[in-house]
Amino acid sequence: MSKATFYHAGCSVCASAESDVINLLGEENLTIVDIAQDRSRISEAETAGVQSVPALVTENGNVLHINFGASMADVIG
Repeated sequence: MSKATFYHAGCSVCASAESDVINLLGEENLTIVDIAQDRSRISEAETAGVQSVPALVTENGNVLHINFGASMADVIG
């Protein structure tokens, strides 16, 4: 079974959303990616359709943008 992927940038909005998503789905069902720490995964997030973080990409590829924290343009700098 594949996992959903939660992308964030380490901000307080992202940290709060990460906690909620883990509580809802279970950490074992998620891949968590901090793109502020692992910038090599920014293009992966963009290819998946992430336009702002925090965002959850579901197993079937739907992108759920959660409580706007930062645009991808802001993250890229």
